[in-house]
Amino acid sequence: MRILVLGFTGYLGTHVVEGVRALPGALVLGGGRSPAAEYAIDLATVRREELAKTLASAAPDTVINCAGATGGDPVTLAEVNARGPAVLCAALREAAPGARLVHLGSAAEYGPGVPDVRVTESAATRPLAPYGATKLAGTVAVTTAGLDAVVLRVGNPVGPGAPSTGLPGRIAGLLRAAGPDPDAVLPLGDLSAYRDFVDVRDVARAAVLAATAPGPLPSVLNIGGGRAVPVREVVRGLAAKAGFRGRIAENAAGAGGGAGAAGSPGAAGSVRSADVSWQCSDITAAEVHLGWHPTHTLDDALTALWEGGERGVGGEGWDGSDRSDRSDGRERGERGVGRPGGGGGKGDGRP
Repeated sequence: MRILVLGFTGYLGTHVVEGVRALPGALVLGGGRSPAAEYAIDLATVRREELAKTLASAAPDTVINCAGATGGDPVTLAEVNARGPAVLCAALREAAPGARLVHLGSAAEYGPGVPDVRVTESAATRPLAPYGATKLAGTVAVTTAGLDAVVLRVGNPVGPGAPSTGLPGRIAGLLRAAGPDPDAVLPLGDLSAYRDFVDVRDVARAAVLAATAPGPLPSVLNIGGGRAVPVREVVRGLAAKAGFRGRIAENAAGAGGGAGAAGSPGAAGSVRSADVSWQCSDITAAEVHLGWHPTHTLDDALTALWEGGERGVGGEGWDGSDRSDRSDGRERGERGVGRPGGGGGKGDGRP
């Protein structure tokens, strides 16, 4: 089986590639803007005709799209998150109409949740910010393309390799910088929001299962931890693993950030958070159709994040939902700097 992974060097893409390589008889093909890509693809700018030729050359049985942007201006977000999936679907219809497409969407597409209510795939979508709106546009492009396709609406990815552009990775970086200083202060924003965190390794496993599942799948499947967790719990959990001896100053003056976001000089709030105080996905359908459920706890994910050290800049792709934003506004995509969202690199955290 030939599996083309777009955004293969990014946060999610790296883990997806690892999972695909473990499949017997699978050949992994890397697509993106990275110099290491076998197939140079920038979904933000590539023309349909050009992409169709590239796809015909790759001859994939399955395409897993991990490319996306979590930050940047609305134009950047639209180019990567909306145009990207649309041009990919158009090119697939021409060059590889029988290939399965697994596209990584975002729970941010749902918008504000209702406390204590898990959102199902049939729930209304009402994103509050450009990130969620452009991810939703990408989902619509995929689900109406007439392809064998499924969108995985990912919660907030966390775990090994989390980039500093997302909340967990950002907090880990601040804690490393603070060290054991008992007088250290972390000035953060409002940490009262609830998010559905999911280990990045579980997200990758879901993508692999979706890529290899026999028969058609539902057009959208939620992939999350299945429970709403206060962002404050994540911060405190990382602080405990770091042996942090200083003080966490929530809602600190000048911290900014917004609900659920860190707000310090190096940690502005995620554009994905908007004014959403509660997000939690119902993941029943993923278990029914993929046999998938999370196997890692949040503590597992935080431990792996902390013990994994700092992730270097480089790669392309998507970060996840209060998911990795790139320094240039694009998801490192599975991941890195530059225009990860373009075919090589969301990504989601939270969406």
